Amino acid sequence: MTIYQSPFGDCVVPAVSITELVLDGLALSGSRPVLRCEVTGHSLTGDTAADRIRRLAGGLKARGIGPGSVVALMSGNTPEFATVFHGVALAGATLTTVNPTYTAPELTHQLQDSGAVMLIVPDALLPLAQDACRNTAVTTIATLDHATAAPDTPCLEDLMGPALGAQVPVDLAGMAVVLPYSSGTTGLPKGVRLSHRNLVANVMQVQRMIGVKPGDVTLAILPFFHIYGMQVLMNMYLSAGAGLVTLPRFDLAQALTVLSRDRVEKLFVAPPVVVAFAKHPMVAEHDLSALSFMLSGAAPLGGDVAEAAAARLGAEVTQGYGMTEASPVTHFTAPGHNRVGSVGQLAPGTEARIVDPVTGRDAEEGELWVRGPQVMLGYHNNPEATARTLSPDGWLHTGDLARAGKDGYFTILDRVKELIKVSGFQVAPAEVEAALLAHGDVADAAVTAIPDDETGERPKAHVVAKPGTGLTAEAIAAHLAGCLAPYKRPTQIIFVDTIPKSASGKILRRLLKG
Repeated sequence: MTIYQSPFGDCVVPAVSITELVLDGLALSGSRPVLRCEVTGHSLTGDTAADRIRRLAGGLKARGIGPGSVVALMSGNTPEFATVFHGVALAGATLTTVNPTYTAPELTHQLQDSGAVMLIVPDALLPLAQDACRNTAVTTIATLDHATAAPDTPCLEDLMGPALGAQVPVDLAGMAVVLPYSSGTTGLPKGVRLSHRNLVANVMQVQRMIGVKPGDVTLAILPFFHIYGMQVLMNMYLSAGAGLVTLPRFDLAQALTVLSRDRVEKLFVAPPVVVAFAKHPMVAEHDLSALSFMLSGAAPLGGDVAEAAAARLGAEVTQGYGMTEASPVTHFTAPGHNRVGSVGQLAPGTEARIVDPVTGRDAEEGELWVRGPQVMLGYHNNPEATARTLSPDGWLHTGDLARAGKDGYFTILDRVKELIKVSGFQVAPAEVEAALLAHGDVADAAVTAIPDDETGERPKAHVVAKPGTGLTAEAIAAHLAGCLAPYKRPTQIIFVDTIPKSASGKILRRLLKG
């Protein structure tokens, strides 16, 4: 058996909660701003952020929220996202993060599956939240805003209580502190059980390679509800005594203003942002001379695009690799060590295998398996999916085909899994197919991926209509708008006579063009 080891050696994981790690970093920041919204100007210093985290934890504990409780947070990037995340964690509870573009049915599924008893949303999402919470375990809906216009709805300030002085005792290695949802290698979204130790380990692993310093500032355009933004931005920067400027959604003009004004040196993005930096004429109007390092992750980045962006910016543009199930980083390209087309080297304390997906034997090119302290506990209430993805001896089957170079750099070649990656977000074909089949006039359906210059990929729907219904693509699109977030909706809908399937009924996607 060939096991690849990290060239950076082992990773020492301190026996603290992720919030204790972050609170230490906030103490380093003190009166310096660490979280500031570029749109509203709302700002938190290290001291203020720590106080709000402790007071929210105290208020939640007083309401009976603690070990065994699940709180849902549905929000874009704001300074108070960190308050809620770490207030819940300090109280000993579990947080499940929800994509704020979700429709009510998608939110309902996550609330039901996670068992959340509280949901926190911005004021603007309150009507959707109230609709989605029917037939769930949620007993309290609260808003992130400092005051809400809705009667009988508490706001974040109402949830505050006496400051909690210490972490509520929890099993750091065995309890899930966060429950983000991922489709894994196949199927519908599943809750990924990540422990305090998982999160702390990955922050330490990435920090060792990237070297964020107290007082550093970066732009937080990766969403905090997604594991990449949650860990590499929010938790790593705050725990290092560094700061973040948040944008609720990506806006190139605002992003360029922040990068120029705040002299940002390191930037973490997904491929569509790299494309914008490589091609958009607005980039030339701003002074980005301080920017020296840009890491792209969450989806494959073409070598030509990376080189074009690097040449234009005069900065190093690199790639990393990971997945929600690994908290997320397993491979990383450290500053000064770029290899075009590679996702970098194994993070400290991480091992890998390259395995033939058919025979299960070592191969030069095959499925990437990884093992390390950042690998998840398993999927929430889904032992079958856990057993398919995580071996008894700790190997996480990534579903991606890879090759390991002699110099320790890994290249992702293709995927075994069926997921479609849209701007770094996972789209499970099975989820879109289920939504299509819910339309009364659809007899059968299959979803495949098609390339897209801006997002990497987009879903394409192949639909068999029931005879005599006169079903149109426009009618299908209208139906999907009510049950799928925008990035999951097919950009192409075509009608076919039949969906090719195996004898066991599995869709043969390779026989569907595009």
